[in-house]
Amino acid sequence: MPGTKNVLFIVMDQLRADCIFGDLAKHIEIPNLRALMDDAVTFTRHFSVTNPCGPSRASLLTGQYAMNHRSVRNGTPLRHDAPNIATEMRKAGYMPMLFGYTDTSQDPRVFHANDPALRDYEHYMNGFREVVEMRYESSYPWRSHLMNQGYAFESFSSVYEPVSPTGGTPKINDPALYRAEDSDTAFLTDRFLSLMPAYRDDNWFAHLTYIRPHPPLVAPAPFNDMYDPDTLPLPNRSANPATDAAVHPFFGPTHQRMTAAKNVVGFPDLAPTDENTQTLRSIYLGLITEVDVHIGRVISFLKESGQYDDTLIIVTSDHGEMLGDRHSWGKFTAHDAAYHTPLIIRDPRSVDRAGSVVTEPTETIDITPTILDWVGQDIPNSMDGRSLLPLLRGDVPVDWRTYTYSEFDFSEPADPTLWEDALGTGPSDSALGILRDGRFTLIEFAADIPPILFDHDNLREQVNVAEMPEHQRDLHRLTRMMLRHRMKNMDHTLSLVTITNAGPHTKLRHTRTVRD
Repeated sequence: MPGTKNVLFIVMDQLRADCIFGDLAKHIEIPNLRALMDDAVTFTRHFSVTNPCGPSRASLLTGQYAMNHRSVRNGTPLRHDAPNIATEMRKAGYMPMLFGYTDTSQDPRVFHANDPALRDYEHYMNGFREVVEMRYESSYPWRSHLMNQGYAFESFSSVYEPVSPTGGTPKINDPALYRAEDSDTAFLTDRFLSLMPAYRDDNWFAHLTYIRPHPPLVAPAPFNDMYDPDTLPLPNRSANPATDAAVHPFFGPTHQRMTAAKNVVGFPDLAPTDENTQTLRSIYLGLITEVDVHIGRVISFLKESGQYDDTLIIVTSDHGEMLGDRHSWGKFTAHDAAYHTPLIIRDPRSVDRAGSVVTEPTETIDITPTILDWVGQDIPNSMDGRSLLPLLRGDVPVDWRTYTYSEFDFSEPADPTLWEDALGTGPSDSALGILRDGRFTLIEFAADIPPILFDHDNLREQVNVAEMPEHQRDLHRLTRMMLRHRMKNMDHTLSLVTITNAGPHTKLRHTRTVRD
């Protein structure tokens, strides 16, 4: 389409929002992201619609809620015919280039049982051209790079063990085995920058996905200890872990599922002391700063090559991270920190909006429709998200959502999870939905389990107010809202198609934004 140029879609893994704007942002150096925010629009009420990595990226890239794509766990296949950002960008004339990973488990109905695609939940999504493979559990190109640089390691997992600079017993914030110039973040950026110059005269779409700050929490010098743990705020939590676990029966297994020790390699007995917690948090911030350095290199490349004002730039994360809040780690939970993510979008056609902040609720499923809208491609009816272009331009549609919705499946068909054992649930009812309006968070379960209601104006996530008499109207209102939301967003892949004597007739669910 005339005037359309490039799309750079950057995703960081497991980055919580308040490290970019919020309390933790006051304690971290991210000059390049802040410079981009000054030149872009920032969305501060942006939430992932599901967890963990595979499901969240399935939603991010298909624009569908998990209740529709049903790739609800790492390792759960995504339907092979689900429209996604790559398949639709091809229709717009783009070759979708993947630098990194999508964590897509393939549909066994279209692969032979011996196909390697069915041996790895980290396969790339249908439609992408995998330019650089960079996966959490394999990463063969990066592993080969380390070997070629002379690094010695017994196994790939040992790459993530910190190494004492003096040869003594390692500490959790000792530097990584590799130098900063050879890190996974540096390697991926180097490959991107080495391959992109030739595309300068083309319209290109690149999906650049950084593993960091996803655990294991290990960083090369100087990022491993650049932040003093003693200067960081403590997590948002009760004094006693048992108090947070007692808020609802769901949270006891949550604390067991992911511990502080599981964030690092080589420290199986790491105690969740304040000292260790703050040190882990400092490493996490260091990894974010490392990614910021390399995003700065990417932005500099766009500017120096004359492409900055021809490129839609999106920076976000697949989901959040508890980081010790409520005595929890990781993202296998229902708390907001596990879903609240940053979203920064620079639309070169809306430079007058530079530095603006959008506070309307947005969701990860909105990003793919936004990209398709920007390049002038129809948004498939299967996609539940909505284009953010009106919000980018300062216009709030009258029917814009007033809440966000997320889901989490805590089952494992092959081996029952801690939640299934503790709650007495099975594969079909080990699921929850989360609805957040301006004040409350409602967590409702598929099983016959009492709901959770958090009041962020008062007790926040410390107390479940679902059974308090004064909140029964709120509980009823939000429960009906969640029911209506699910009913309105049932799969629309074919529901708006009518077979007639003249052939199929399709009513479009989404309309493209009219350009100036």
